[in-house]
Amino acid sequence: MLKLNYPRDKLEVIVVNDGSTDSTRAKVDGFIRKSKRVILINQKNQGKAAALNKGLKMAKGEFFVCLDADSVVTPEALNQLLPYFDNPKVALALPLMKAKKPSNLLQKVQFREYLINIFLKKLLGYLDCIHVAPGPFSIYRKSVLERVGGFEVGNITEDLEMTLRIQKYNYKIVQDMHAEVFTSTPKNWRSYYRQRSRWNRGGIINGLKYRDLLFNKEYGDFGLIQAPVLLLSGLLAMIMFSSIIYYLIKPNLPHLLNLSLVNFDILPFIMNWKLNFTMLDLSFPKVTIFFVMLFFTSFTLYLSHRFTKEKVSSKGALSLVFYLFFYFLLLGFVWFGIVKDFITTKEISW
Repeated sequence: MLKLNYPRDKLEVIVVNDGSTDSTRAKVDGFIRKSKRVILINQKNQGKAAALNKGLKMAKGEFFVCLDADSVVTPEALNQLLPYFDNPKVALALPLMKAKKPSNLLQKVQFREYLINIFLKKLLGYLDCIHVAPGPFSIYRKSVLERVGGFEVGNITEDLEMTLRIQKYNYKIVQDMHAEVFTSTPKNWRSYYRQRSRWNRGGIINGLKYRDLLFNKEYGDFGLIQAPVLLLSGLLAMIMFSSIIYYLIKPNLPHLLNLSLVNFDILPFIMNWKLNFTMLDLSFPKVTIFFVMLFFTSFTLYLSHRFTKEKVSSKGALSLVFYLFFYFLLLGFVWFGIVKDFITTKEISW
């Protein structure tokens, strides 16, 4: 934040230490000794929304920006986002968020996913259909945050809830394609599932909270398009996951029954196995649908990399293949886990 290319007398840096037990306080104290522009607020752990509201109360400027501790921003990002606020209807401007230094397959796939999400948000912005602002470096008009009542304490996806509230007040939200911010992504399945479970459960909870937007013409395309998608996306993901598993298992069920009779001695089966359309239960309509979906997904992937100035080949062929052919199955599997968590009333936390 201190390296932002912005007049020093117009920039406040407020660090809210939300009851951390690590060396956060000592590190910030070191920054304060070097720069008087950094303000440290220490409080008992109350959650991110409470920390944001504390910073909002202390902030004196016209615009309010949040930057998570695991994220970094490029020096020109602030200058690239602020011009959007020349339009008095704009309440929120979103940066180009990218995954920071992806090292393994899961992170590289998320890198591609983030680029596609940003590209789609840019398109949705033209329809006023953006439903969530990323936590790192989204810029809010402070007067709007104060008018709508600040961030909701206790909400597991306070950024999504605030975005929906801003939409309900009929303000504009815009997506930028140049102001880069880099954020850490989950490295393993457990942390990935925990993150996506929180995001998706928050989507359901807040989608139901703002159900009055659903098919409401007063909110334009957002009410007619994005609000229904927010609530139905999980169902669609599970239907797609179930359909593919069904069509893979159905034609091979007799083979599985035969294998059970020989205690699953698969070696003879493999030696005589031939891949054919019957075994995969393929038909012309199914093949056509598959290739149409593959085409549109590939084309969107290409455009998202082009408009975010990233090479499609930059993260390797394996991550590309995994994203195109398997990632949607992973998303569907996550949604089934979320349904299970809802049924068993399992709590989700940060």
